[in-house]
Amino acid sequence: MREEGAAPLTPPPGESPIVVLVRPQLAENIGTTARAMANGGLFHLRIVAPRDGWPQQRAWAASSGADRILDAATLHPDVDHAIADCHRVLATCPRPRHVITPVLTARAAAETLREATSRDLRCAILFGPERAGLEAEDLARADSLVRYAVNPEFASLNLAQAVLIMAYEWWQAADATPPRQLQTHRTQVASKGDLENFMGHLIAELDACGFLRNDAKRPGMLRNLRHWFGRGEVTEQELRTLHGVVAELSRGRMRRGRPDPEGGQ
Repeated sequence: MREEGAAPLTPPPGESPIVVLVRPQLAENIGTTARAMANGGLFHLRIVAPRDGWPQQRAWAASSGADRILDAATLHPDVDHAIADCHRVLATCPRPRHVITPVLTARAAAETLREATSRDLRCAILFGPERAGLEAEDLARADSLVRYAVNPEFASLNLAQAVLIMAYEWWQAADATPPRQLQTHRTQVASKGDLENFMGHLIAELDACGFLRNDAKRPGMLRNLRHWFGRGEVTEQELRTLHGVVAELSRGRMRRGRPDPEGGQ
């Protein structure tokens, strides 16, 4: 049922977690779940006893191009069949009750899954039906439960949202993106030498216009300027622009102090 424009999603070598949807109700929710899985690099989908049967074309229409996940999804009559080849099973549960079992946050669950799959253990995450979630018999099949740290006053999530949180944490657990970076496009962060060259230009013009005429305050004012330009990772392009600004201000000052060779005052 692959549609035009579907993404070329291919699972990486080795093990990665299996998303198991237990008794899902709407085909559209299965489709948006596949989309959420693709966002976080999850590729394996198993569907247990869907209410309206499987396959359902509406799922492909709702997947935004995550067709390959749906194409490869497998259908199972119950949870036991869906997880029979798995070594570790986690189950999402908003309010674990009357059970004695480890309860993990989504982040801790992702770390657990990364560690297990690194040893080639096959892992699955159970997600319950939209209306009522997993039943006690489903939870009994899990090694650990996963509870999301969301607003306790409003913890309602739809199926795709629940899968997306887990997929995001799975991706983040191995992502090397720096927590902070400066987007410079085609320019680079200016070197200290470039910055000092600009500061020399700026200070010379500030002296010339009299801005730094107060000898007592001059050292502190210069330190303030250096701190200001030094802490922001100024780029080479920004320094070129600032050089131009200072040069134009100087030319304007000179024109006001003597006849403009172009005829102005």
